[in-house]
Amino acid sequence: METVYIETSIFSYLTAKPSRNIIAVARQQLTIEWWEDHRHNYELFTSNAVIAEASQGDNNSAKARLESLRGISILEITLDCQNIAEKIMSDTPMPAKAQDDALHAAISSYHKMDYLLTWNCRHLANAHLIPKLKSAVEAIGYHFPQICTPEELMEEW
Repeated sequence: METVYIETSIFSYLTAKPSRNIIAVARQQLTIEWWEDHRHNYELFTSNAVIAEASQGDNNSAKARLESLRGISILEITLDCQNIAEKIMSDTPMPAKAQDDALHAAISSYHKMDYLLTWNCRHLANAHLIPKLKSAVEAIGYHFPQICTPEELMEEW
């Protein structure tokens, strides 16, 4: 079974109150559809970095995000993960504020995930950045996952 590392933005869209922003509404609906109809086709993983991010903000929203994480396997954040994240930060145009995003890429790389699922289209699911991330990670001998959104990971051929 293919493996999926689920980054924080997925849980945020999954549990958010309905938005008035048309793009956010579409992402919410696609996330819910993937969660309800497609997640069972994959082995799901996340990390304590996601749990920490999901815990922030409004208490009720954080509680909903953390509840959605229940039952998902937690990947260890090793020293190697930290080193991969540092390599990403030094060798790509990721801004300093994107350290958590680099860590998600590093964790999913170190643990050889097939996919990194995200709605973060600025620092992760970005067509201009993905080749740079992949190059930085593979240059030090690690596997790089396919970064995608829930819409891209729906098995409808």
